[in-house]
Amino acid sequence: MGDFSGKIDVEKLISFSDDLVAVLKDQRDINNLSHCLQQSHSLKSSCDAEFNDSKTLIEDYEKKIEECKNKTEKAKAEVVSDADMEILEQELEAELQKEAALMEELRVINNEISDLECQRVSFEERKRNMKKNEKDELRAQRMLSMYASVTNIIPDLDDHSKISGHIVHRDNKAVEKFEFDPTKISSFEICQSIWEMINKQ
Repeated sequence: MGDFSGKIDVEKLISFSDDLVAVLKDQRDINNLSHCLQQSHSLKSSCDAEFNDSKTLIEDYEKKIEECKNKTEKAKAEVVSDADMEILEQELEAELQKEAALMEELRVINNEISDLECQRVSFEERKRNMKKNEKDELRAQRMLSMYASVTNIIPDLDDHSKISGHIVHRDNKAVEKFEFDPTKISSFEICQSIWEMINKQ
């Protein structure tokens, strides 16, 4: 029913398990995400400051434009010379161009702020998911260690198409591999075979 192979060095198997635990405890990815999140907050603060400065400048230019308009109207009412009228119109046109440039800069800053906010939300979500996955993996690793301690069985979780693993023989410091094809044998028979191998220890 099962395919039993030769013995494997227990020390190598234990070393592999230690390496697996070390990988599961690696915090570098979460630290990198936290660093990116801090940079995102800093960039957002800088963009907010630029936004406020640009808004103040726009308000100043709007006041100047209104003053130019009033001067133009007053000049027209007083029938000023053509030369004076041309100067006033040039001043008005220059102020209008400055306002348009500032409005475009304000639009760009608003877009940057929106992008940074989206990045912040994405970083927060990834950080939460990584913490949850880390807790789940640690819980699964602890359960696996508990099962291995009780049954002396270390399952192979990489290949889901078959049921396989190793049974540790502590007396002679060796392991016995087992492998079953669930498409060719029932779950009951697999369970019975594994228990028989455990009871032989």
